[in-house]
Amino acid sequence: MSSNNLNVLNVSEPNIRVLHLTWFAFFLSFVVWFSHAPLMPLIVETFNMTSDQWKALLILNVALTIPARIVVGILVDKFGPRLVFSCLLCAAGLLCLAFASAQSFEQLAFLRFLLGFVGAGFVIGIRMVGEWFPARQVGLAEGVYGGWGNFGSAAAAFILPTLAVSVFGGLGGWRYAIACTGLIAIAYGLVFYWRARNTPKGSTYFKPKRSGGLEVSSKKDFWMYVAMNIPMYIILGVLAWRLSPAYIGLLNQTTTYLLYVVLVVLFAIQFSQIYRVNRDMLRHGVPEHDKYEFKQVAILNWAYFVTFGSELAVVSMLPAFFLETFTSLTLTQAGMLGGAFAFMNLVARPGGGWFSDNFGRRKTMSIFITGLTIGYLILSQVGSGWPIWLAVMAVMFCSFFVQAGEGAVFAMVPLVKRRMTGQIAGMTGAYGNVGAVTYLTIYSFVDTSTFFMIIAASAAIGLILVQQLTEPKGHMSEMMDDGTLQKIELT
Repeated sequence: MSSNNLNVLNVSEPNIRVLHLTWFAFFLSFVVWFSHAPLMPLIVETFNMTSDQWKALLILNVALTIPARIVVGILVDKFGPRLVFSCLLCAAGLLCLAFASAQSFEQLAFLRFLLGFVGAGFVIGIRMVGEWFPARQVGLAEGVYGGWGNFGSAAAAFILPTLAVSVFGGLGGWRYAIACTGLIAIAYGLVFYWRARNTPKGSTYFKPKRSGGLEVSSKKDFWMYVAMNIPMYIILGVLAWRLSPAYIGLLNQTTTYLLYVVLVVLFAIQFSQIYRVNRDMLRHGVPEHDKYEFKQVAILNWAYFVTFGSELAVVSMLPAFFLETFTSLTLTQAGMLGGAFAFMNLVARPGGGWFSDNFGRRKTMSIFITGLTIGYLILSQVGSGWPIWLAVMAVMFCSFFVQAGEGAVFAMVPLVKRRMTGQIAGMTGAYGNVGAVTYLTIYSFVDTSTFFMIIAASAAIGLILVQQLTEPKGHMSEMMDDGTLQKIELT
């Protein structure tokens, strides 16, 4: 623990054991979350789905994760990651079994929507890893956690088509393949509760003074925080519209209008909670030692919008894109090639965290967002005239910068305000899903080339915003239960 080096093979160290326990929990949550994507042709044939219905399913899969990451961030800060991650995995496993048993498109869509909740698992591990590693190692540790965990979508793309076709036999095999992932998630949820611990022995698990919203440090930050919540409700409203009779028709018009009203009411409730948490600050201010800049959170939100948001959208559509662009490919081959995008998580996300730890948070993030902008511009030119190997290389080049950028974002999240790390991670993670729903909605209206170019343009905006980040230096202060201050080093 005395240097920046991190030996992930040294499982005799308690923090390394916890890191492995946690990334595998996140890995399983991603396998469950994206188990449907590589099995698209089999699921479509089973339910005789249209292209629009399948695209609606992709959007539904990431929609609930937006509010779920906010809620789970609050729960993690209050109850600790050990209990919350265990419950999430067991609940997700049960939903996965139900999805595998669905008998209609409506059931399939509803269960896929509920399964979006498992995407909130990412937030839990961010707080746990942040508790077990010092600032000089936290970027690399969070990168290992996020990168190896995100690889779950690639693992699903590689393994599930083979299970469905070769092991369980053809059209109905997708049900058994997906059911297997649910059973494994339930079993590991119990193992995680048995083996994991929230903090190292003797450490304090800092909790927010109030639950229900982030504590901010100024009136300006209060209104910025309120404003940053609005896009999450707008994109959920867009989703409701996409499912209305005006487009897909999964919802009737009355239900659609009711959902719009519910979203407005939920925003009003959230505003009241934010005000309640920050009422004393608005009246009396915040002690100097307890202040932080909310702009840090806002910029990290947008950076994750363009990094993880684009990754979720691309891994959802890439197997089908390969299958349609290169018609000589089989379902299994297209799934494996589509999985190439997520495959880079194993090295890119830890690499992004390591560079952030050693060369500066802002500089590292700027370099990686520039790279992903170029990468998506290259992908916008991929077509049937390309050799398949070159298309795969373009995908992996782009994905390296996307996932390294994600690592750089979450190398900084635990350094903003320790006792609210779960909530900050939840909001930042939610913006990743706002990006995913935004990009997948755009994808349903445009061709693939335009889709990639739009992602590149939004990344360029993110690059401008990242220049306004303040580099973490010195230490942050947290109040102990006895009223004394504890200083937490940021370098």
